Amino acid sequence: MKMKALSLKQPYAELIVSGKKKIELRKWNTKFRGEFLVHASKVPDENAMKKSGFGELPLGKIVGKATLVEVKKYNNKEFIKDKDLHLAGSDFSDYGFVLENVSRINEISCKGKLGFWEFEG
Repeated sequence: MKMKALSLKQPYAELIVSGKKKIELRKWNTKFRGEFLVHASKVPDENAMKKSGFGELPLGKIVGKATLVEVKKYNNKEFIKDKDLHLAGSDFSDYGFVLENVSRINEISCKGKLGFWEFEG
């Protein structure tokens, strides 16, 4: 199986696969649309883990899949309006990857990469 994947720090990968975070924020745009694997990076965001109330979450593993259906180019007003979808504080990002059809899958250990990358498993 060959499929695109995107690495995210925990707890963001968990918030996506649990359906709480519906927009992934990035500083870069992509032309890619379609299904991809959600990979939890080896290094978590410790502050976000504490704020979100998580103790331990899977690291260095593919934990789910999602479909990227749209990329929003944010201005400040739109960014604030979508707060409940991307769950970010005031850390403004330029792009919002709108996700649908999110599901958790059996964990697969692997190394991640920056940007969208090809997983072969």
